[in-house]
Amino acid sequence: MLDLYDIIRKIEKRPAMYLGQPSITHLQSFLAGYFFARHQLGEVETEQEKQFANFDPWIQEKFKITSSQSWDKIILFFSQDERQALDLFFELFNEFARVDDNVEIPGLTHSIHR
Repeated sequence: MLDLYDIIRKIEKRPAMYLGQPSITHLQSFLAGYFFARHQLGEVETEQEKQFANFDPWIQEKFKITSSQSWDKIILFFSQDERQALDLFFELFNEFARVDDNVEIPGLTHSIHR
């Protein structure tokens, strides 16, 4: 089975194939299904999954949001549409991974021009 970050890299390359359409809401649903399935199978949480649990508070801090809104809703709020929000997610995720692990994740180098 692919690890979480491999799956995210694959989604970035071909979002419509995995999500149906390029949408941050679809990505959030996909990832929720991933976590649900792993939990149902009794899989032990991986280091990447533990790290990703910090993405929500990191996004809240990054955007200076003090509500309980989830990462996808915050990113969508600061984007023009679902597609731009998905692109912004990949940019932010790459930054998060570098900051959290001090290691860049190969393959996640998409940038947003605002």
